Amino acid sequence: MENLLPRIPLATWIDNLLDWLIDKFGSVFDGITVLLEGAVEGIVSVLGFIPSILLAVIFGLIAWLVSTRKIAIFSLIGFLIVDYLGFWNPMLEMLALVITSVIISIILGIPIGIWASQKNTVRKIVTPILDFMQTMPAFVYLLPAIFFFNIGVVPGIVASVIFSMPPTIRLTILGIRQVPEDLIEATEAFGSTTGQRLMKVQIPLAMPTIMAGINQSIMLALSMVVIASMVGAPGLGTEVYRAVTQLKTGVGFEAGLAIVIVAIILDRITQNVGKKKQGGTV
Repeated sequence: MENLLPRIPLATWIDNLLDWLIDKFGSVFDGITVLLEGAVEGIVSVLGFIPSILLAVIFGLIAWLVSTRKIAIFSLIGFLIVDYLGFWNPMLEMLALVITSVIISIILGIPIGIWASQKNTVRKIVTPILDFMQTMPAFVYLLPAIFFFNIGVVPGIVASVIFSMPPTIRLTILGIRQVPEDLIEATEAFGSTTGQRLMKVQIPLAMPTIMAGINQSIMLALSMVVIASMVGAPGLGTEVYRAVTQLKTGVGFEAGLAIVIVAIILDRITQNVGKKKQGGTV
């Protein structure tokens, strides 16, 4: 059946837009590439300088300080298992990618969430953009990232940031807007400014919800970093991808197990941040 309406050349428009962006802002993308590659290499170098057993103990102590003793023990044993399986260096590379992606997501996402929580117009604009970011297949983000930054570490980070940022923004908005109205009215009655109300009342009360958003962003960044191995991003995802292409089921299972261990550790630690100070869970 023939189309009665002319076809809109959307693909051509997008390609032309990408070409224009590369032509006008190529040097900016090159600078971003150098910055992100340097950040990842720096994190890997610092973590790799420490012996694996000592670093596993340090991770366990950090988990104990910010969460619970049981999570600390699990973290120590989990990292030792990863080292025993021979995936320590790929694990460090994956952690560096996740850390870089999540830091960028937090730096961009929380201010946007705070702004959108205070302005209805901003929230109405941001919400459909977040819907688009969350429903678009993850592989699609790799295409423009490769176009702008070539293959390697940077496309994985950029795609991970885009894919993982929405939960941080959404739950920042939700947490701040869920602060009881009577508390807001009380602060206004005492003459507090918008900034004082945000910093001393709304954000502290919304922090558990904001941390839940950061937790979800970490999990999404972790999953995207694994997918990004298809475009040359290093880490445990590369081990899984290599095992799939070479039909090495055992190696793929071991690498997948290492990813699961790291994911559980990051998930449990970020879920329990702050709870220890509030009386926490065990």
